[in-house]
Amino acid sequence: MQTNRQSGESGAAEGRRRELLEAADRVVLRDGPKASMNAIAAEAGITKPILYRHFGDKAGLYQALAARHTDALLDSLRAALDAPAERRSRVESTLDTYLAAIEARPQVYRFLMHPAEDSHSSERGFDVGVHSVPLLRRLGEELAKVVGERVDLGPDGDRLARIWGHGIVGMMHAAGDWWLAERPCGRAELVAGLTDLLWGRLATAGNREGGPGF
Repeated sequence: MQTNRQSGESGAAEGRRRELLEAADRVVLRDGPKASMNAIAAEAGITKPILYRHFGDKAGLYQALAARHTDALLDSLRAALDAPAERRSRVESTLDTYLAAIEARPQVYRFLMHPAEDSHSSERGFDVGVHSVPLLRRLGEELAKVVGERVDLGPDGDRLARIWGHGIVGMMHAAGDWWLAERPCGRAELVAGLTDLLWGRLATAGNREGGPGF
């Protein structure tokens, strides 16, 4: 009986946390990096102390939102990598998936990657870089796993796969950040240019024996 009650309480808490994250998402979509705990609490119909009870502070809320959006992005990237297509098309599709995600929700991207530079509130001290760097490193490690499982990179292939994984994520992040801010070209042109940059070794590397192929 006790276990069932604890399970029910845990499920209710999980559901409430999900509702609060959805409210936070709505505020972030509207306000971007300027999203405040006050605005999120108001959107959720609760007081700020209750929001703190669930997330601790803005950094805790940021980490929860980052995990939520990173999980969704990784699912989309894996789907692009697993699509039945030839290798270059899958590279293009994967790059396009990332860029399409930040283009579709630019305010969410800016909240996750950029502080509110003109904010003068008590939340001004939030150091977004402390949290965004682990997010990018997680993406790099996940991509490294995919490369290592699929592509035969020869001796020390696992280490090279990590170099590639983090390098590709760094390239996507830097190029995507610049593109989103300046829009110097269409998304398709950027995807083609980045694919050309990556294609040299990928074009000649064989699939890893026993792996799912790439």
